[in-house]
Amino acid sequence: MVLLPLTGLAAGSASASKRAQSRAEADAVLTQVSRGGPVPSASARLRYLREESYAAEQIGPLLRTTFEERTRRNLASLLASLGARAGEATLVKLTADGDSTVRMYAAQGLAKLGSRNTNAVLPLLNDKSSGVRREAARALGASRNPKVGRALMAAAKGEGDLEVRAALLEAAGACGDAKQKAGLKAYLDSDSESTRFAAARGLCRLGAPEGFAFAQKLLGSPDRYVRRQGLALFEGVPAKKASPVLSPLLKDADRAIAAASARMLHQGGDAGALDWLVLASWNAKGEEKLTYEKELETLQLADDKRKAILRKAGVAP
Repeated sequence: MVLLPLTGLAAGSASASKRAQSRAEADAVLTQVSRGGPVPSASARLRYLREESYAAEQIGPLLRTTFEERTRRNLASLLASLGARAGEATLVKLTADGDSTVRMYAAQGLAKLGSRNTNAVLPLLNDKSSGVRREAARALGASRNPKVGRALMAAAKGEGDLEVRAALLEAAGACGDAKQKAGLKAYLDSDSESTRFAAARGLCRLGAPEGFAFAQKLLGSPDRYVRRQGLALFEGVPAKKASPVLSPLLKDADRAIAAASARMLHQGGDAGALDWLVLASWNAKGEEKLTYEKELETLQLADDKRKAILRKAGVAP
């Protein structure tokens, strides 16, 4: 009767010790960034430790007591990369920061979270920095809030930077505001190729026939690079809308197109597309296998998930 509680206590103690060690390492990573250490490796390490939320909580106070420009930018960049909901409030505050680079990272972070806090981002559409305007557009698109569609199209009308205009048009489709279809269609005849493609992508995200027709025309080209441009227009399109076009492409002779189509279908909500991609990689050889693995790497597929799919298909123990 005494042994069981003691065993449970020992297990709890081991777990607590492991968590303390993990937190200590996360603190060390944050210290390294504060001293000028590289952000990408720090972000990767925190994700490996699964301490994204803890780190996001710590970055807020660090930013309040850090005044060196480069360090503040690095901390903001790290926070944006973590994708931790615990850091959303800090990111919202940073949208009003005096440093345009910090504002840009704040918008990037809110986009990664798909934050619905659009009131903090909307003013950034008029920011003096083109980078901030571009990332603000992407954040508003990622919010999936149709109410921002009108503001995005209005900003696109007066935007002189082609890259920012493209981001605004894509976001107008991504936010889900069907009322903006007519405005997007008008840009299909633009003199700017990037503007035409962005309008088509926005229309595809809204499920508009004009967007699909634009994409399918490219997919019908004999040039594989043009075909891949057409396929790219389906990035971010829900699987229910994209499936009539993408599902047949799983049999395409260009296996890069087939693999990318499966990845887009999965990201759009088709769970079975992931199984298809894992099994295609399992059966492939040589360079073709790398084609599938590239898409699986984009999805950051965990090993245990891959093994479960292979077991379900009966091809692995």
